[in-house]
Amino acid sequence: MIRVGIIGASGYTGAELARLLANHPGVELTLATSRQYAGQPLARVFPHLAGRTELVCEDPAGLAVADRADFFFTAVPHQTAMAVVPGLLARGAKVVDLSADFRLHDRRVYEQWYQAHSAPELLPEAVYGLPEIHRAAIAGARLVANPGCYPTSVLLALAPLLKAGCIDPASLIIDAKSGTSGAGRTAQTGTLYCEVTEGFRAYKVGAHRHTPEIEQELSELYGQPLTVTFTPHLVPMSRGMLSTIYADLRGEHDQAELERVVREFYRDEPFVRVLDGGQLPATQYVRGSNFCDLALRVDQRNRRVIVLAAIDNLVKGAAGQAVQNMNLLCGLPEEQGLGQLVPLFP
Repeated sequence: MIRVGIIGASGYTGAELARLLANHPGVELTLATSRQYAGQPLARVFPHLAGRTELVCEDPAGLAVADRADFFFTAVPHQTAMAVVPGLLARGAKVVDLSADFRLHDRRVYEQWYQAHSAPELLPEAVYGLPEIHRAAIAGARLVANPGCYPTSVLLALAPLLKAGCIDPASLIIDAKSGTSGAGRTAQTGTLYCEVTEGFRAYKVGAHRHTPEIEQELSELYGQPLTVTFTPHLVPMSRGMLSTIYADLRGEHDQAELERVVREFYRDEPFVRVLDGGQLPATQYVRGSNFCDLALRVDQRNRRVIVLAAIDNLVKGAAGQAVQNMNLLCGLPEEQGLGQLVPLFP
Protein backbone atom coordinates (compact mmCIF):
# COMPACT_ATOMS: atom_id res chain seq x y z
CA MET A 1 0.00 0.00 0.00
CA ILE A 2 1.47 3.35 -1.07
CA ARG A 3 1.25 6.18 1.48
CA VAL A 4 0.00 9.34 -0.21
CA GLY A 5 -0.11 12.93 0.99
CA ILE A 6 -1.97 15.96 -0.39
CA ILE A 7 -0.19 19.27 0.16
CA GLY A 8 -2.95 21.84 -0.16
CA ALA A 9 -6.08 19.80 0.44
CA SER A 10 -8.57 22.61 0.98
CA GLY A 11 -9.13 23.69 -2.64
CA TYR A 12 -11.42 22.13 -5.23
CA THR A 13 -8.55 20.11 -6.68
CA GLY A 14 -7.46 18.91 -3.23
CA ALA A 15 -11.01 17.83 -2.45
CA GLU A 16 -11.27 16.00 -5.75
CA LEU A 17 -7.97 14.23 -5.08
CA ALA A 18 -9.28 13.10 -1.68
CA ARG A 19 -12.48 11.79 -3.29
CA LEU A 20 -10.59 9.80 -5.91
CA LEU A 21 -7.97 8.45 -3.50
CA ALA A 22 -10.69 7.31 -1.08
CA ASN A 23 -11.77 4.85 -3.79
CA HIS A 24 -8.27 3.81 -4.85
CA PRO A 25 -7.39 0.27 -3.72
CA GLY A 26 -3.62 0.70 -4.05
CA VAL A 27 -3.03 3.71 -1.80
CA GLU A 28 -3.59 5.00 1.71
CA LEU A 29 -4.17 8.73 2.18
CA THR A 30 -1.99 9.54 5.20
CA LEU A 31 -1.65 13.33 5.09
CA ALA A 32 -3.76 16.33 4.10
CA THR A 33 -2.39 19.82 4.75
CA SER A 34 -4.22 23.12 4.95
CA ARG A 35 -3.15 26.27 6.74
CA GLN A 36 -6.70 27.64 6.72
CA TYR A 37 -8.35 24.53 8.16
CA ALA A 38 -5.55 23.14 10.31
CA GLY A 39 -6.98 21.03 13.15
CA GLN A 40 -10.30 20.38 11.41
CA PRO A 41 -11.30 16.99 10.01
CA LEU A 42 -11.12 16.96 6.23
CA ALA A 43 -14.65 15.53 6.17
CA ARG A 44 -15.87 18.62 8.05
CA VAL A 45 -14.26 20.93 5.53
CA PHE A 46 -15.78 18.84 2.72
CA PRO A 47 -18.87 17.03 4.07
CA HIS A 48 -19.18 14.89 0.93
CA LEU A 49 -16.13 12.97 2.25
CA ALA A 50 -17.91 11.98 5.48
CA GLY A 51 -17.37 8.30 6.23
CA ARG A 52 -14.58 8.04 3.65
CA THR A 53 -11.69 9.62 5.54
CA GLU A 54 -10.82 10.38 9.15
CA LEU A 55 -7.85 12.58 8.32
CA VAL A 56 -7.45 15.89 10.13
CA CYS A 57 -6.00 18.81 8.18
CA GLU A 58 -2.53 19.79 9.36
CA ASP A 59 -0.60 23.01 9.01
CA PRO A 60 2.44 22.24 6.85
CA ALA A 61 4.54 24.91 8.55
CA GLY A 62 7.18 23.16 10.64
CA LEU A 63 5.70 19.75 9.81
CA ALA A 64 8.04 17.02 8.62
CA VAL A 65 5.68 16.22 5.74
CA ALA A 66 8.24 14.20 3.77
CA ASP A 67 8.21 11.52 6.49
CA ARG A 68 4.44 11.11 6.36
CA ALA A 69 4.06 9.68 2.86
CA ASP A 70 5.95 8.09 0.00
CA PHE A 71 4.14 10.02 -2.72
CA PHE A 72 2.82 13.58 -2.75
CA PHE A 73 0.38 15.68 -4.70
CA THR A 74 1.16 19.39 -4.40
CA ALA A 75 -2.16 21.13 -5.00
CA VAL A 76 -0.94 24.59 -4.01
CA PRO A 77 -0.76 27.91 -5.89
CA HIS A 78 1.98 28.85 -8.32
CA GLN A 79 5.20 29.88 -6.58
CA THR A 80 4.20 27.99 -3.45
CA ALA A 81 4.86 24.66 -5.17
CA MET A 82 8.41 25.54 -6.19
CA ALA A 83 9.22 26.16 -2.52
CA VAL A 84 7.80 22.80 -1.40
CA VAL A 85 8.70 20.32 -4.12
CA PRO A 86 12.54 20.38 -3.82
CA GLY A 87 12.40 19.29 -0.18
CA LEU A 88 10.04 16.41 -0.95
CA LEU A 89 12.26 15.15 -3.75
CA ALA A 90 15.37 15.47 -1.58
CA ARG A 91 13.79 13.09 0.94
CA GLY A 92 13.18 10.48 -1.75
CA ALA A 93 9.48 11.07 -2.39
CA LYS A 94 7.84 11.19 -5.81
CA VAL A 95 5.64 14.18 -6.67
CA VAL A 96 2.87 15.17 -9.03
CA ASP A 97 2.62 18.95 -8.94
CA LEU A 98 -0.72 20.46 -9.98
CA SER A 99 0.50 24.06 -10.18
CA ALA A 100 2.15 25.57 -13.25
CA ASP A 101 5.56 25.81 -11.59
CA PHE A 102 7.17 22.92 -13.47
CA ARG A 103 5.13 22.75 -16.68
CA LEU A 104 7.24 25.12 -18.77
CA HIS A 105 10.71 23.90 -19.71
CA ASP A 106 12.14 27.36 -20.34
CA ARG A 107 12.70 29.41 -17.21
CA ARG A 108 12.52 32.65 -19.18
CA VAL A 109 9.11 31.78 -20.57
CA TYR A 110 7.85 30.85 -17.11
CA GLU A 111 9.06 34.13 -15.63
CA GLN A 112 7.53 36.10 -18.49
CA TRP A 113 4.06 34.68 -17.75
CA TYR A 114 4.26 34.04 -14.00
CA GLN A 115 7.00 35.21 -11.63
CA ALA A 116 10.62 34.51 -10.68
CA HIS A 117 11.42 30.80 -10.41
CA SER A 118 13.27 29.66 -7.29
CA ALA A 119 13.86 26.04 -8.35
CA PRO A 120 14.91 26.23 -12.02
CA GLU A 121 17.27 23.30 -11.60
CA LEU A 122 14.21 20.99 -11.55
CA LEU A 123 12.74 22.24 -14.83
CA PRO A 124 14.85 19.99 -17.09
CA GLU A 125 13.79 16.82 -15.28
CA ALA A 126 10.11 17.61 -14.71
CA VAL A 127 7.98 15.54 -17.11
CA TYR A 128 4.86 17.07 -18.59
CA GLY A 129 2.11 14.79 -17.31
CA LEU A 130 -0.11 14.10 -20.30
CA PRO A 131 -0.08 10.28 -20.29
CA GLU A 132 -1.45 9.88 -23.80
CA ILE A 133 1.65 11.68 -25.14
CA HIS A 134 4.39 11.19 -22.52
CA ARG A 135 3.53 7.86 -20.89
CA ALA A 136 7.01 6.32 -21.05
CA ALA A 137 8.74 9.40 -19.65
CA ILE A 138 6.19 9.73 -16.85
CA ALA A 139 6.75 6.14 -15.73
CA GLY A 140 10.45 6.79 -15.21
CA ALA A 141 10.17 10.19 -13.52
CA ARG A 142 10.21 11.38 -9.93
CA LEU A 143 8.56 14.78 -10.67
CA VAL A 144 5.57 15.18 -12.97
CA ALA A 145 4.02 18.51 -13.87
CA ASN A 146 0.30 17.91 -14.15
CA PRO A 147 -1.10 19.77 -17.18
CA GLY A 148 -3.54 22.65 -16.95
CA CYS A 149 -7.17 21.96 -17.76
CA TYR A 150 -7.35 24.02 -20.96
CA PRO A 151 -4.12 22.53 -22.35
CA THR A 152 -5.35 19.00 -21.61
CA SER A 153 -8.44 19.43 -23.77
CA VAL A 154 -6.59 21.27 -26.53
CA LEU A 155 -3.59 18.94 -26.76
CA LEU A 156 -5.71 15.79 -26.82
CA ALA A 157 -7.85 17.33 -29.56
CA LEU A 158 -4.99 18.43 -31.80
CA ALA A 159 -2.23 15.86 -31.26
CA PRO A 160 -3.38 13.23 -33.80
CA LEU A 161 -4.00 15.63 -36.68
CA LEU A 162 -0.88 17.68 -36.01
CA LYS A 163 1.34 14.59 -35.85
CA ALA A 164 -0.19 13.27 -39.08
CA GLY A 165 0.41 16.58 -40.90
CA CYS A 166 -3.27 17.01 -41.73
CA ILE A 167 -3.59 20.59 -40.46
CA ASP A 168 -1.78 23.89 -40.91
CA PRO A 169 -0.15 24.71 -37.55
CA ALA A 170 -0.16 28.43 -38.37
CA SER A 171 -3.97 28.49 -38.47
CA LEU A 172 -4.90 27.23 -34.99
CA ILE A 173 -7.73 29.07 -33.23
CA ILE A 174 -8.89 27.79 -29.83
CA ASP A 175 -12.25 28.79 -28.37
CA ALA A 176 -12.62 27.21 -24.91
CA LYS A 177 -15.23 27.39 -22.14
CA SER A 178 -14.81 26.37 -18.51
CA GLY A 179 -16.91 26.03 -15.40
CA THR A 180 -16.08 28.38 -12.54
CA SER A 181 -14.29 25.78 -10.39
CA GLY A 182 -11.34 26.27 -12.71
CA ALA A 183 -10.71 29.62 -11.00
CA GLY A 184 -10.17 27.92 -7.63
CA ARG A 185 -11.96 28.08 -4.30
CA THR A 186 -10.56 31.37 -3.02
CA ALA A 187 -13.22 34.07 -2.98
CA GLN A 188 -12.83 36.64 -5.75
CA THR A 189 -15.30 39.05 -7.25
CA GLY A 190 -15.18 37.63 -10.77
CA THR A 191 -16.42 34.21 -9.68
CA LEU A 192 -19.09 35.23 -7.15
CA TYR A 193 -22.52 33.76 -7.85
CA CYS A 194 -24.08 37.07 -8.85
CA GLU A 195 -21.16 37.85 -11.14
CA VAL A 196 -21.33 34.53 -12.98
CA THR A 197 -24.89 33.24 -13.02
CA GLU A 198 -27.03 33.99 -16.09
CA GLY A 199 -23.97 35.29 -17.88
CA PHE A 200 -21.30 34.16 -20.30
CA ARG A 201 -18.06 36.00 -20.93
CA ALA A 202 -14.55 35.78 -22.25
CA TYR A 203 -11.60 36.61 -19.99
CA LYS A 204 -7.84 37.08 -20.26
CA VAL A 205 -8.24 37.40 -24.02
CA GLY A 206 -4.87 36.95 -25.69
CA ALA A 207 -3.17 36.81 -22.30
CA HIS A 208 -4.10 33.56 -20.55
CA ARG A 209 -1.22 31.80 -18.78
CA HIS A 210 -2.05 28.47 -20.35
CA THR A 211 -1.06 29.84 -23.77
CA PRO A 212 2.71 29.13 -23.49
CA GLU A 213 1.96 25.67 -22.11
CA ILE A 214 -0.23 24.86 -25.13
CA GLU A 215 2.38 26.27 -27.51
CA GLN A 216 5.24 24.38 -25.86
CA GLU A 217 3.58 21.00 -26.18
CA LEU A 218 2.17 21.56 -29.68
CA SER A 219 5.58 22.73 -30.84
CA GLU A 220 7.16 19.53 -29.52
CA LEU A 221 4.54 17.44 -31.29
CA TYR A 222 5.03 19.32 -34.57
CA GLY A 223 8.80 19.56 -34.33
CA GLN A 224 8.91 23.31 -34.94
CA PRO A 225 7.87 26.39 -32.93
CA LEU A 226 4.26 27.40 -33.40
CA THR A 227 1.80 29.83 -31.84
CA VAL A 228 -1.95 29.73 -31.29
CA THR A 229 -4.84 32.12 -30.83
CA PHE A 230 -6.49 31.13 -27.54
CA THR A 231 -9.62 32.67 -26.01
CA PRO A 232 -11.04 31.23 -22.77
CA HIS A 233 -14.60 31.82 -21.56
CA LEU A 234 -16.33 31.44 -18.20
CA VAL A 235 -19.59 29.50 -18.17
CA PRO A 236 -22.11 29.62 -15.28
CA MET A 237 -21.65 26.01 -14.14
CA SER A 238 -19.50 24.48 -11.45
CA ARG A 239 -17.41 22.06 -13.51
CA GLY A 240 -16.83 21.04 -17.09
CA MET A 241 -14.86 22.27 -20.10
CA LEU A 242 -15.59 22.35 -23.81
CA SER A 243 -12.92 23.39 -26.31
CA THR A 244 -13.73 24.10 -29.95
CA ILE A 245 -10.65 24.32 -32.15
CA TYR A 246 -10.40 25.49 -35.76
CA ALA A 247 -7.58 24.58 -38.17
CA ASP A 248 -7.03 24.87 -41.91
CA LEU A 249 -6.58 21.58 -43.73
CA ARG A 250 -3.33 20.60 -45.43
CA GLY A 251 -4.08 18.54 -48.49
CA GLU A 252 -7.32 16.78 -49.39
CA HIS A 253 -8.89 15.12 -46.35
CA ASP A 254 -12.47 14.07 -45.78
CA GLN A 255 -14.39 13.40 -42.58
CA ALA A 256 -13.90 9.64 -42.60
CA GLU A 257 -10.15 9.88 -43.15
CA LEU A 258 -9.56 12.34 -40.31
CA GLU A 259 -11.73 10.30 -37.96
CA ARG A 260 -9.59 7.25 -38.77
CA VAL A 261 -6.44 9.23 -37.92
CA VAL A 262 -7.83 10.21 -34.53
CA ARG A 263 -9.20 6.76 -33.75
CA GLU A 264 -5.93 5.07 -34.59
CA PHE A 265 -3.97 7.54 -32.46
CA TYR A 266 -6.14 6.81 -29.40
CA ARG A 267 -6.91 3.17 -30.17
CA ASP A 268 -5.50 1.86 -26.87
CA GLU A 269 -6.17 4.87 -24.65
CA PRO A 270 -8.56 4.08 -21.79
CA PHE A 271 -9.65 7.66 -21.11
CA VAL A 272 -10.09 9.13 -24.60
CA ARG A 273 -13.40 8.42 -26.30
CA VAL A 274 -13.71 9.30 -29.99
CA LEU A 275 -17.41 9.77 -30.69
CA ASP A 276 -19.20 8.52 -33.76
CA GLY A 277 -22.68 8.36 -35.19
CA GLY A 278 -22.98 12.13 -35.43
CA GLN A 279 -22.46 12.61 -31.69
CA LEU A 280 -20.75 15.72 -30.38
CA PRO A 281 -18.95 16.12 -27.03
CA ALA A 282 -20.82 17.73 -24.17
CA THR A 283 -19.73 18.50 -20.63
CA GLN A 284 -22.67 16.65 -19.05
CA TYR A 285 -21.44 13.37 -20.57
CA VAL A 286 -18.01 13.48 -18.91
CA ARG A 287 -18.96 15.08 -15.58
CA GLY A 288 -17.25 13.38 -12.64
CA SER A 289 -15.15 11.12 -14.90
CA ASN A 290 -11.60 10.99 -16.24
CA PHE A 291 -12.76 10.82 -19.85
CA CYS A 292 -11.97 13.19 -22.67
CA ASP A 293 -14.63 13.00 -25.39
CA LEU A 294 -13.52 14.01 -28.90
CA ALA A 295 -15.25 14.62 -32.22
CA LEU A 296 -14.45 16.49 -35.40
CA ARG A 297 -16.28 17.96 -38.37
CA VAL A 298 -14.77 18.82 -41.73
CA ASP A 299 -15.89 22.13 -43.24
CA GLN A 300 -15.09 21.41 -46.90
CA ARG A 301 -16.45 24.75 -48.06
CA ASN A 302 -13.77 26.57 -46.08
CA ARG A 303 -11.21 23.72 -46.18
CA ARG A 304 -11.14 23.67 -42.42
CA VAL A 305 -11.55 21.08 -39.65
CA ILE A 306 -13.34 21.80 -36.38
CA VAL A 307 -12.27 19.62 -33.44
CA LEU A 308 -14.27 19.48 -30.20
CA ALA A 309 -13.12 18.18 -26.83
CA ALA A 310 -15.05 17.87 -23.55
CA ILE A 311 -13.52 17.08 -20.15
CA ASP A 312 -14.35 17.55 -16.50
CA ASN A 313 -11.85 20.27 -15.59
CA LEU A 314 -11.50 18.91 -12.03
CA VAL A 315 -10.94 15.28 -13.07
CA LYS A 316 -9.19 14.76 -16.41
CA GLY A 317 -8.25 18.44 -16.25
CA ALA A 318 -6.70 18.17 -12.78
CA ALA A 319 -7.11 15.53 -10.04
CA GLY A 320 -8.04 12.54 -12.20
CA GLN A 321 -5.10 13.07 -14.51
CA ALA A 322 -2.89 13.50 -11.44
CA VAL A 323 -4.00 10.09 -10.14
CA GLN A 324 -3.43 8.63 -13.61
CA ASN A 325 0.12 10.00 -13.44
CA MET A 326 0.59 8.64 -9.92
CA ASN A 327 -0.38 5.19 -11.13
CA LEU A 328 2.25 5.36 -13.86
CA LEU A 329 4.93 6.69 -11.50
CA CYS A 330 4.26 3.99 -8.94
CA GLY A 331 3.95 1.05 -11.33
CA LEU A 332 0.23 0.59 -10.67
CA PRO A 333 -2.36 -0.20 -13.36
CA GLU A 334 -3.03 3.11 -15.10
CA GLU A 335 -6.81 2.86 -14.72
CA GLN A 336 -6.73 1.91 -11.02
CA GLY A 337 -9.03 4.14 -8.97
CA LEU A 338 -10.33 5.80 -12.13
CA GLY A 339 -11.70 3.13 -14.43
CA GLN A 340 -14.88 2.68 -12.43
CA LEU A 341 -15.84 6.37 -12.68
CA VAL A 342 -18.90 6.39 -14.91
CA PRO A 343 -19.87 9.98 -15.78
CA LEU A 344 -22.68 11.54 -13.76
CA PHE A 345 -25.85 12.32 -15.69
CA PRO A 346 -27.80 14.51 -15.57
